[in-house]
Amino acid sequence: MGGAERAERKRRQQETAGSRAVAQARGGGNQTKVIVAVVGVVLLAAAVIGGVIWTNSSKNKTEGQTIDPKSGQTVAAGVVEKREGVVVVAGKPDAKTTVDVYADFLCPACGQFQKRDGAKLEEKINAGDLKVRYHMVPMLVEASDPPGYSLDSANAALAAADAGKFTAYHDSLFAAQPEEGKRGYDKGQLIDLGKRVGITDPNFATSVQNGVYNQQLISEFEKTQQDPNFKGTPTVTANGQRVELGDPGWLDKLIAANRG
Repeated sequence: MGGAERAERKRRQQETAGSRAVAQARGGGNQTKVIVAVVGVVLLAAAVIGGVIWTNSSKNKTEGQTIDPKSGQTVAAGVVEKREGVVVVAGKPDAKTTVDVYADFLCPACGQFQKRDGAKLEEKINAGDLKVRYHMVPMLVEASDPPGYSLDSANAALAAADAGKFTAYHDSLFAAQPEEGKRGYDKGQLIDLGKRVGITDPNFATSVQNGVYNQQLISEFEKTQQDPNFKGTPTVTANGQRVELGDPGWLDKLIAANRG
């Protein structure tokens, strides 16, 4: 074999080896892509599953919880709390100022109103300056998951009023307010709260379980929606007019005006 032939043979061997290297490199790249794709799918699935678990956990975080009674102001001597239909009236008989408070136990804005003005309302009630007519408004019945907490809590608060524990029950529900769009508290939890605030009347549990005031609450809410002063929850009215709650001094001004 001549030198030229040997050189040509060597060149061909080098080309063949190069082709094999390229082929191997391409094959390895494809395999790597497949592995990366599989890993990506697994990670995505894990993320989705983790997200579902987290979402369900967040949505159902009230499940199994106990509602702790809110510590704070007590009802002073001489203050009368009584249920009138589906309205609870709290105050001393000779109080000169009366306000109507419309609120939903699931409403976030109502929760903020309670945090800002709830203690002050009760302070004025205890001092004999104020009478409050509490309207439990089941406006957000469909806004819990499962639906119904808005109505169940309103009914339970009325049953607590029958048992003489409205203020403690009302304040505890707002202090432990569940998130709108998520799970509220079930009837068993609402009954348990009654025990924790000192309700011993067995009729309370029966009233909560059977939704004894549900139809009255729904009927009253339909009437409330026709009132031009009602602008959703929370709404406060006094002397037949809606109160501007944006003014943090609204209550003091109202009481001062009625003293004159």
